[in-house]
Amino acid sequence: MVMLDTVSALPNTQLEELGFTWHTDSDGTHYVADELVLISDAEAEAYYEAANTLYDMYVQAAEYVIDNDLFFDLGIPFNLIEPIKKSWDNDVHWHIYGRFDFAGGIDGTPIKLIEFNADTPTGLYESAVLQWALLKHNGLDEARQFNTIYDSIARNFRRLITLYDDPDDFETLYDGWKILFSSVEGNDEEEVTTKLLRQIATDAGFATGFEFLQNVHFDEEGIYDADGNGYEYWFKLYPWEDIATDEPELAVLLGNIMQNQSAIILNPAYTLLFQSKGMLKILCDLFPDSPYLLRTDFEPLAGVKQVEKRMFGREGANTKILDANGKVLKETDGPYGNYRPVYQEYTAFPEDRNGHRYQAGVFFAYEACGLGFRRGGEILDNMSKFVGHMLR
Repeated sequence: MVMLDTVSALPNTQLEELGFTWHTDSDGTHYVADELVLISDAEAEAYYEAANTLYDMYVQAAEYVIDNDLFFDLGIPFNLIEPIKKSWDNDVHWHIYGRFDFAGGIDGTPIKLIEFNADTPTGLYESAVLQWALLKHNGLDEARQFNTIYDSIARNFRRLITLYDDPDDFETLYDGWKILFSSVEGNDEEEVTTKLLRQIATDAGFATGFEFLQNVHFDEEGIYDADGNGYEYWFKLYPWEDIATDEPELAVLLGNIMQNQSAIILNPAYTLLFQSKGMLKILCDLFPDSPYLLRTDFEPLAGVKQVEKRMFGREGANTKILDANGKVLKETDGPYGNYRPVYQEYTAFPEDRNGHRYQAGVFFAYEACGLGFRRGGEILDNMSKFVGHMLR
């Protein structure tokens, strides 16, 4: 049973002052719950260990996919194969942050991996800033959270320069390095998330800029803002698979930019391997005894309740829950139906006393660094709520 503590919600005016404009869903309900999930220190530690272990497994699985040319199995667009290989072969292409989604981990239930949002994970602002602000607003101890997301991402930006060395040992190295941050114009959540990342990088010591994606200029010698200023790094909150399908010429050009070492793109192209739900099948093949994995295959599983997902589906879209005979029990529509399906053994999310279900999201930046929860039904879609947490 998920245990909750009711708190006073942050007023909409205060949320808007913080830049959080998507506080109300289309049905008029608040997106951020006025409750906190109560977890123990041991449960937080278990989430931390699960994410760290799984990231190492993903790294091994990605090497296996590249060595055995399994890109088609994971639904990787052909025009991103070379950029993936180039980014994988050179450590300077550093993975800044991602988010693991888990079932379980509460009240003795085992932690199970649902998927890894490695390329453009949402929920960053809520997890890094708002749930901390909820504790402060209610006079609670802000330290009673598993939440070092802001500082951990800042340190990971610094690792763009130091790589595996301790970034705090090289405070003067970051001066003069420039990162351009981009999102698509017209999406408040993506813009604010991108600007939060820009602020983190600025605090880490980098020179930074922001430009909407459609105003960024590219040539084989680099990446530039609208005023023609060049940048060594470009962070785009735009999925790699969408670049491949919607902007195929740009996908080729970015590969050439990487080949010429003109600029480095963040998150790297290889994070699309992690993002693909086909990697869940590869993980099961390589680590059949892992306690964190649910059985997954490219074909329907025989005789068990299961979930059908699409390789690059997001926010619960194009998802089906099937019974052991293949009958559809529940499904959602969406724009991802053209992607190949994968089938994952069903596992129930923990519930509170009102029957609401909870999925844990653990952010990862070199190591696991923060926790937040999504609350909804059996399929967590874009109407699910964000719920913060507190260590009891």
